[in-house]
Amino acid sequence: MKTFKLYILFAVLTTGNLCFSQSSKADALYENRAYVEAAEIYSELPKTAVNLEKLGDCYYYNSEFDRAYKAYKQVYDLKNDTELTEAFYFKYFDVLKGTRKYEESDEISSLYLNNPINTKSFKSLLKRIIPYEYELKNITEDIGGSNFGVGIYGDKIVFSSTKNLKNPNYKWNSKPYLDLYEGKVTVGNSITLDSIQPFNKNINTSKQHESNAVFTKDGKTMYFSRNHKNRIDLDSTKIAVVSIFKAELVDDKWTNVEPVPFSSNTYSTMHPALNSDETKLYFASDMPNTMGSFDIFYVDILGDNSFGEPVNLGANINTVRREQFPFIAQDSTLYFASNGKNGFGGLDVFSSSINNDKYLDALNLGESINTEKDDFAFVVIDSLNTGYISSNRSGEDNIYTFKRIETERTYTIEGLVTDKVTGEILPNTTVTLFDEDGNVISEVIVGEDGKYQLTTKPNQNYSVEGFQPKYIPQIEFFDTNDKGNIEFNIELEIESYKDAEEIVTDDEFGNTFIELENIYFDFAKWDIKPQAARTLDVLVDLLKKYPRMEIQLGAHTDSRAGFEFNLDLSEKRARATLEYLVQNGISRARLTSKGYGESQPLVPCGENCTETEFSINRRCEFLILK
Repeated sequence: MKTFKLYILFAVLTTGNLCFSQSSKADALYENRAYVEAAEIYSELPKTAVNLEKLGDCYYYNSEFDRAYKAYKQVYDLKNDTELTEAFYFKYFDVLKGTRKYEESDEISSLYLNNPINTKSFKSLLKRIIPYEYELKNITEDIGGSNFGVGIYGDKIVFSSTKNLKNPNYKWNSKPYLDLYEGKVTVGNSITLDSIQPFNKNINTSKQHESNAVFTKDGKTMYFSRNHKNRIDLDSTKIAVVSIFKAELVDDKWTNVEPVPFSSNTYSTMHPALNSDETKLYFASDMPNTMGSFDIFYVDILGDNSFGEPVNLGANINTVRREQFPFIAQDSTLYFASNGKNGFGGLDVFSSSINNDKYLDALNLGESINTEKDDFAFVVIDSLNTGYISSNRSGEDNIYTFKRIETERTYTIEGLVTDKVTGEILPNTTVTLFDEDGNVISEVIVGEDGKYQLTTKPNQNYSVEGFQPKYIPQIEFFDTNDKGNIEFNIELEIESYKDAEEIVTDDEFGNTFIELENIYFDFAKWDIKPQAARTLDVLVDLLKKYPRMEIQLGAHTDSRAGFEFNLDLSEKRARATLEYLVQNGISRARLTSKGYGESQPLVPCGENCTETEFSINRRCEFLILK
């Protein structure tokens, strides 16, 4: 019995030591990005949250989202027993989208990533606003390996591929290292990629990746991405650094291959792209002070192998996640891939137009080109609605040609009208849409819910105005260029005259008046005296400040003299006041006058009024109508 107990103890210790040894080996492979080998070991280890998350990572970083989901789901189910990071929630959210579990991914984003989204509504919106739909054809499915990243090179294309089986395998994914190839695209009854040849050994190296080449128009300069031979230690993790290299064509051979001066040994620069006049080089980088893991930058090309300082494209393009693979079309539209903006899973392709040297909010290109997998490296052939895109939608990176077909887009502007001070909804407000020349396009009066919706057209400049009687109209300017937020939501917060001006007040019946010093007239006279003119000048200034304000000028007398005489006198005084305003630049259409005679005394003292009470009843009032 004693011998049996010792045997059990030995077996337990041996098993524990074996698990510890295998765990350490898996961790070492994981830290060195040997994800395929690491996954094999993690799959056999105890199902702890740590082991399961690393197992999921091994699949996630090789785009095996179905397997990653199974591992991450187990980690998520253990969340009551372990603390999960934002990084985990993003990866889980990403694989949920990558496996088309959109309702679950929306829930994770809302609960843990502080980003409420509704993919169903997002899809519906894109169907109305995307400028093109795309027809795709795979042109590399028969050549073997992973293939992606097209550069236009004369009448050929250049792309990166793992098709060279003589290359050593890269531990990350157990596939051959990437090389650059050129091939000719033939368009006939079908589109084929023929005459595929690798670049020379000055470009394609052993145990290094070369990818994403771009060429100057004269074909004599090439920029491309290549990883460094040695990894760097970052937080006890080995990181592979990628740099942009420049090469020159001399005597039909690529030579003078050197990294660009803004590259580094401590951060990556990759995915070069030239603008149409070749004055700027765009690229992706994780250099210090980026907004996320990779941002898109540009540098000015100054000549003599010199460049300006990197410029980050900012929040309309970059997010806290990953933006890569920029491409600049001839019309300066920027196309790029992102997994940080609202999309369908993995990397999606976005576009952004430029306005006043600033890129606008990015627009997802829609479901006809973007999938739940990685879609990236978009290249459009200028003047034609054709081009190339790379995608792993089939399980392997492949290059697709596309033909894009223009769509009928519907833009809308919608919003809510509220009181700027109280926040209360303002029913019956008139909302008017104007074109850039100030012409009225459409108009609507909001209902009890205070909401409005108006139809607009793409690529136009507009303004929208909210107008309510006794309120200052609010005007907002916007355009319908290609932006991520095409369904415009503009809340109109309008301020009442009485909140904006101290001399404007409401009475107990809801009437709104402008309170000024009383205007005095000589007995039985109606001409405007100098003191009255100074008071009315204040009113002139107010009416000029608010050109939509309309008022009624009301004149009142005391009860001395006869009723008919007082009524006629008050009407003359009201008209005299109106004429003074007109003479000082106020449109007659904004003014009405009315004489009330003695019919509305403030002090109803009849024939027994004091001089003070008579003077109170003799007055001019300025009632705001609109």
